[in-house]
Amino acid sequence: MQKTEQQLRDDIIKIGRLIFEKGWIAANDGNITIRMDDDRILATPTGVCKGMMRTEDLILCNLAGDKLCGERERTSEMAMHLTIYKMRPDVRSVVHAHPPVATGFATAGRALNLGLLPEVIICLGSVPLAEYGLPGTPALTEGMLPYIPKYDALLMANHGVVSYGEDAFQAFFRMEMVEHFARITLVAELLGGPKVLARGEIQKLFDARARYHVTSRNRFEPGCPMAAEDMPEPSEKIEITREQLLAIIDEALKVRGVF
Repeated sequence: MQKTEQQLRDDIIKIGRLIFEKGWIAANDGNITIRMDDDRILATPTGVCKGMMRTEDLILCNLAGDKLCGERERTSEMAMHLTIYKMRPDVRSVVHAHPPVATGFATAGRALNLGLLPEVIICLGSVPLAEYGLPGTPALTEGMLPYIPKYDALLMANHGVVSYGEDAFQAFFRMEMVEHFARITLVAELLGGPKVLARGEIQKLFDARARYHVTSRNRFEPGCPMAAEDMPEPSEKIEITREQLLAIIDEALKVRGVF
């Protein structure tokens, strides 16, 4: 059953509070939109903490980004949401936030593209990194264009994360999965490096999507996600004794004329 406008407003308020309580945004960061129909977008405004909004704070815009009604002003990142809606007719909601660990990967210039977790592979495939674009300008979406048709969540270089889905809660849950995946990847790296699944195992997970009633435009492509066969060979490990190390240091100091 199709939700009423008031129900959709309530959904945005709930998700705004969730992303605020989870620490995925600070101050007035982030934005959430829902495509109500072919002509109208319900959106969070600029200059308001998304964890403290009221339903009357939300605004209505058309698909050109023009405000139709509402007391507050639209976000400067509305064009990002509209681009996703135009490129993905199946998408009904978009969530943008700055979850810390996933955004850490984005600021380090690293995609979340390792084939590590079955749930992530089945639901998202991988999470690519879009090139940096100045917020509030058309450049923000330019780096996203190659990925929007094929992926349901993106890292935005030096910026944050955007996810989208058939409704606001699916978009939210996809962002939750991105941040959870980022945290696990980080822990794996701190513990000596993640053990990536083999290509054949990743393909089995993609093939299992129908069994789990998961529909996605994402397909298994070389390096997306990266399989064990795609990973670089580990550097050769050399072991020496303490005495050997001291001898090497001593010789190096002599060559430099320290002694």
